[in-house]
Amino acid sequence: MTNKALFPGSFDPLTNGHVDTIERAAKIFDTVIIAVLTNTSKVSLFDSDEKISLITEATKHIPNVEVIAHVGGLTIDLATKLGVSAMVRGMRNVTDFEYEFSIASMNKLQNSQIETVFLLADERYRFLSSSLIKEVAKFGGDVSKLVPTAINQAIKLKYMP
Repeated sequence: MTNKALFPGSFDPLTNGHVDTIERAAKIFDTVIIAVLTNTSKVSLFDSDEKISLITEATKHIPNVEVIAHVGGLTIDLATKLGVSAMVRGMRNVTDFEYEFSIASMNKLQNSQIETVFLLADERYRFLSSSLIKEVAKFGGDVSKLVPTAINQAIKLKYMP
């Protein structure tokens, strides 16, 4: 059995904080599967296909990463189907912990065999969120140091007048 992990998220857009978490998880697990979730409560900047393409480009330097789409259903059910041993979550602050703790507890009730592994965000990225990136970019701010190059270019195209 390989030691596989699932890193789920809407990744709209993927940030350098996400990439840092993926790189660190890839050192711990044989395979890290990035699941691009469709969050119906949010208006997305990028559609699922765009996100998969951009994330694949941004993580091509990490050989043990796969990128998939997941539409609908519980993430823990996807984790079970994929046979992963853990779900990876990035943790920026106490607010993240409170939210992620609740989700991890519910997931444990659904499948006690899958662990949730929390990776503390690097201090460079603790303030960073996809929502903040979109807000700054929407008004012409520079996010080039906060997202991978391909994603920065794609964001510029989305917000060009």
